[in-house]
Amino acid sequence: MAVIFGAVSVAVTVGSDNFSRALGIVVLLALLLYEPVLVSFTGGTLGHYFTNLRVVDERSGGNVSFLKACARVVIKGLLGWYSFIAMTATRRNQAVHDLLTRSTVQIRDRAKASPHQYITERVELATTGMPSRPRRVAVICGYLLLMAIVYVLIFAGMIAAGIVSDACVNNNVCSAGERFLSLGVALALLVLSAVCIGLGWRGKLIGARKAS
Repeated sequence: MAVIFGAVSVAVTVGSDNFSRALGIVVLLALLLYEPVLVSFTGGTLGHYFTNLRVVDERSGGNVSFLKACARVVIKGLLGWYSFIAMTATRRNQAVHDLLTRSTVQIRDRAKASPHQYITERVELATTGMPSRPRRVAVICGYLLLMAIVYVLIFAGMIAAGIVSDACVNNNVCSAGERFLSLGVALALLVLSAVCIGLGWRGKLIGARKAS
């Protein structure tokens, strides 16, 4: 935000369309390449550095390549915070963008880290009796689909009961109560989805349970 507002201030001060256009392109490229360049060449962004973290390639143990760093940014941008839900269920506490690019976020300098900053590897996910990954993914998708259907039915029921008006549904003209209720139901669905993904990946959902 500081870079954007700074660039706007400079462009307004200069007052040249050509300069403003060129400056806008430079700022856009800088923002797009900020994370990929720093992650691939230094192991992390400024945020990673100040929190004593670095992004590590699982195969080489060093920095990820520039293409992988770009892929991480694109996946993270598309999925948003959904990508981080996987951290609660994966063996090495990886987000989706880490899993797909085969990278992990690790402590940069162990000497500067406190014990509470470490998250142990979930070895139980590698034990025998755990359902295969495709099966767990399929079961999780089934549960998510079922929850989406239930959500639609609940919303349809609220409309039929007059709890949510047609004006709110069709024209987005909603009262404060209708907005609060709709937001509450949507947030409940998101929380349940996150719990479902976590339990499913750990082999605790019916249909893909870990053998005792």
